Amino acid sequence: MRGVILAGGSGTRLLPLTRITNKHLLPIYDRPMIQWAIEAVVKAGVTEVMLVTGGAHAGEFLRLLGNGHEVGLDLLTYAYQEREGGVADALALAERFGGDEPVLVMLADNIVERSIAPTVRAFAADPIGARILLSPVEQPEHLRHLGVPELDEEGRVLRIVEKPDDPPSRYAVTGVYCYDPSVFSVISMLTPSARGELEIADVNNHYAERGRLRYDVLEGFWGDAGESIDVYYAVNDFVRAHGANKG
Repeated sequence: MRGVILAGGSGTRLLPLTRITNKHLLPIYDRPMIQWAIEAVVKAGVTEVMLVTGGAHAGEFLRLLGNGHEVGLDLLTYAYQEREGGVADALALAERFGGDEPVLVMLADNIVERSIAPTVRAFAADPIGARILLSPVEQPEHLRHLGVPELDEEGRVLRIVEKPDDPPSRYAVTGVYCYDPSVFSVISMLTPSARGELEIADVNNHYAERGRLRYDVLEGFWGDAGESIDVYYAVNDFVRAHGANKG
């Protein structure tokens, strides 16, 4: 399995901090945010990674990470997203890199307390369709800003609903996904959303409609450090006190 870490976007929700750098280079406790994502992927057993980024500060990732050996990677390559076309558009840039292998995709502003290795191992054992990570969220007002799965009586995902007024479950879709190589064909068939982007929710719904979307529920803390200034500092506080990516 190969890894794709997505570190693009303009980071407008973290202004004014992101006027001077890419949000994924901001510190989370004692290291840049991007290094937590790399650590999560490496601890899951994936050591060949493409990092997709964009914007004026893309070169800073090369200065920080180089060939990736110092952060545990055997291979680190880079791709540049020329415009903000959405998460699925960014993932599409990794098609040649992924080749015929399944891919682990992680949004670099996602911070998890526990290792994502169980999900990666489960998908590697049966690499068909897609597998995503969910996190329980008790506050309905928070779920209204996230992607939320609708589940049937047997717990299967029927669809992913983005920013629902009435959340169909108490789970949020985190930014950790496993896909088989067909994901790139799926992306090629997508049409842009109302905001002009190719949405990863549409990718996941493609698999859900065909009964090929499985999931795990993440144990422990999950935070999207790019969600807002308040969440960014809350994630910092949690990592400083408890760490992240623990086995």
